[in-house]
Amino acid sequence: MPSIRSAIALLSASAVIAAPLKKRDAAVYADRAIDHYNVMTGNGSYQSEYFSAENVPYHSVETLMVEAPDHGHESVSETYSFWVWLEAVNGKLTGNYDGVETAWEYLEKHMIPDAKNQPGNSRYNPSSPATYAPEDDDISNYPAQLVFQDGIVGEDPIAKELQQAYGTWDIYAMHWIIDGDNWYGYGQQGDGKTKPSFINTFQRGPSESTWKTVPHPCWETMKWGGSNGFLDLFTGDKSYAKQWRYTAAPDADARAVQAAYFGYIWAQEDGQDLSSVASKAAKLGDYLRYAQYDKYFKKIGNCVDYQRCSAGRGKNSAHYLISWYFAWGGGLQGDWAWRISSSHTHTGYQNPLAAWILSTDKAFKPKGSTAVKDWSTSLDRQLELFRWLQTPEGCIAGGATNSWQGHYAQPDSDITTFYGMFYDWQPVYHDPPSNNWTGMQGWGMERVCSLYYVSGNEKAGKVCRDWVKWVKETTQVSNGEVIHATNLSWEGNPDEWSSSDFNKSNRNASLHGTVSSRGLDLGSIASIIKGLLWISMKDNDQEGLKLVVDVMDAIENYRDDLGYAAEEAREDYSKFGDEVYIPSGWTGKNAQGANLRSGNTFIDIRPKYKQDPDWGQVEDFLNGGNPPTFRYHRFWGQTEIMVANGLIAIYDVPSMIDGYTPDTDVRTSCPASITRQGYKCCRVGCTVEYTDNDGEWGVEDGDWCGCGKAPSKDKCNANIIAQGYKCCKSCGTVYYEDGDGQWGVENNDWCGMPLNC
Repeated sequence: MPSIRSAIALLSASAVIAAPLKKRDAAVYADRAIDHYNVMTGNGSYQSEYFSAENVPYHSVETLMVEAPDHGHESVSETYSFWVWLEAVNGKLTGNYDGVETAWEYLEKHMIPDAKNQPGNSRYNPSSPATYAPEDDDISNYPAQLVFQDGIVGEDPIAKELQQAYGTWDIYAMHWIIDGDNWYGYGQQGDGKTKPSFINTFQRGPSESTWKTVPHPCWETMKWGGSNGFLDLFTGDKSYAKQWRYTAAPDADARAVQAAYFGYIWAQEDGQDLSSVASKAAKLGDYLRYAQYDKYFKKIGNCVDYQRCSAGRGKNSAHYLISWYFAWGGGLQGDWAWRISSSHTHTGYQNPLAAWILSTDKAFKPKGSTAVKDWSTSLDRQLELFRWLQTPEGCIAGGATNSWQGHYAQPDSDITTFYGMFYDWQPVYHDPPSNNWTGMQGWGMERVCSLYYVSGNEKAGKVCRDWVKWVKETTQVSNGEVIHATNLSWEGNPDEWSSSDFNKSNRNASLHGTVSSRGLDLGSIASIIKGLLWISMKDNDQEGLKLVVDVMDAIENYRDDLGYAAEEAREDYSKFGDEVYIPSGWTGKNAQGANLRSGNTFIDIRPKYKQDPDWGQVEDFLNGGNPPTFRYHRFWGQTEIMVANGLIAIYDVPSMIDGYTPDTDVRTSCPASITRQGYKCCRVGCTVEYTDNDGEWGVEDGDWCGCGKAPSKDKCNANIIAQGYKCCKSCGTVYYEDGDGQWGVENNDWCGMPLNC
């Protein structure tokens, strides 16, 4: 065994080696998070089932997957923002922040169109941003007819400011969805082969669920589709030009800013520099301001009738919230360009923490001359929105719109307002209603509560304290299982809003969110638990802290070879056989070779799904069999679990809990062939009752379970640990090998190389 002096010389290091500290309880959660990270990323190589060969992080490991993306190996801007989160937490746990820069590098490469993919922005006219096209609640009223009339659309007040700040007219924002494996076959710029490729789906109002979409390329060469490509499915015009168009999902861009911030401050604490990522996040935040405006830059407040509601001038078209989308496009020949925002806002999309970061932290200061002021205004406005929509139960209702039904209609007289914007209990999409899923509670409120933790903002604290009452009442852990609210139903309207009512008691007596279903959604409960964690740490809420660790300990019972998963019965997959609306008489062909016409079903226009290894159980269901079951591994959900465990370790949460004893109900590590059938792994100490090709089986609580090996606490050779050395935190250079195993060096001391390297 070489001396540590030789290691120091080898590494050109001169620091004094400190004695190792005793392992804390928090290290259990750090080990969980690091192990999970290594599974997801292939020990940081990105050669795993979660990534493509091009380093695209897939929406899910599984390919047969329909939710917002309609194929598991698509990826979305949400996924990339979670990738930055994953790397930031891993950086703090291991001291290696390289992954933060790597994630942002691929975020730029894959999701932000470069100059050649958005030509002609210099021809954009901020005084005439776009042509008005009404949205409609009924998909059969599409294509929406373009209205060529002066005076309807307002002016874009930030385009010139951004051009002056960055020396380009191009947009620095993520398009929301790409085809990771080029499964649809459109390729980039119509070449039919390049992957990943920019695609799009949703175009036809709130009744267009994923099951009713017609996927199409962002680069419209009219090579596929009908005579006008896919354009005349969505908008009505006298003639159509070849064009490109992209749509941002602003909550993902805001999450990327948030994740980059934590990576940056943690790296600073560890003496490392991520200022290059911070400056790029600041730039992303600058362009993210396009989400703060009415879709057609009309004035905010009581905007009824698209011809009578005033076109905006200056900043009077800004609602200062984070809307559902913004979009931009232009001609393939670079001769024209357009931009729009969105009139619809959802509480689940808000990120007051990002607003605080962009308006207060010098490293994240955008270059736009009015950006800091805009984000400062947005911070207060977002917190007001949460408070306006908080029910007596504590959960948060949907959102607000400046354009009722998407065409500036007159709402019913009982609809209340927020700065003149109308309350909408299901903003943007209705099938299913957008605020029923409790993941929206976790996504929005985690940002409010983390803002409270890092800044002490008392308005954020007020909203969070009322919200966590709802979390505690609707989340239980029993016998190693988590049961929580998975869906809500809504009734009533909020009170009319006045900013002076923020701390008013007994508000919103008629507004209620009722739990409509309970169960387990691993991703959403991890999001909710993160929100609970932030405020519980800030307020030293012992009940909240204990619930956090109890939930995360119970989630360990759902661990498998790929991360964490629970069985899902997908009754909604009956919609594979449902009709996709295509107007009568419209015909075309997509890149999978499907003939498109009126009467097509979801599977008709996606024939490659019939080649998927999981198609058989869906086909059986369509023929009258049982609903298909899956154990999905969604990138975002896996990351939420990893981040939650990581935060518990980073902030040493167990030490905050009075008299807390870690859960000793530890499960064995059993084969995935058992857990994929819906069975759990047995507890440590189980007895083998039966053996087959799937593995060894035990019986617990009256049901079969996988009787595997006790999970090893040692990640490297036990002979190395016996000498008093630690296991290395990640795979790296092997500096020495002997009979005890492979040795690396971290923090100027020997460590044992992990066994899975």
